[in-house]
Amino acid sequence: MAFITVRVPSLLVPVTGTRSFIVEASTVGGAIEALLDAQPGLKVHLFDEQRELRPHVRIFWNDTDTAWLGDLDNPVAKGDTLTIMQAVSGG
Repeated sequence: MAFITVRVPSLLVPVTGTRSFIVEASTVGGAIEALLDAQPGLKVHLFDEQRELRPHVRIFWNDTDTAWLGDLDNPVAKGDTLTIMQAVSGG
């Protein structure tokens, strides 16, 4: 298990109360689960009813988009980060 930093966009600070916090996990998937356990209000903003990541949301593990990993069983290490990004659009 490792302590990793999770960073959220400013749009989600009203939900989390902070831009970053620490979770403990052993894998990328475990870190996402720990994130949702620590911040349950994020679930509706990040995932749809089928528990799929919303199309406008990306979660990066260090510099890697988790969508490209294939699975979330990659081990995390001390100092790793998860960064949540949301696309913003409009006219």
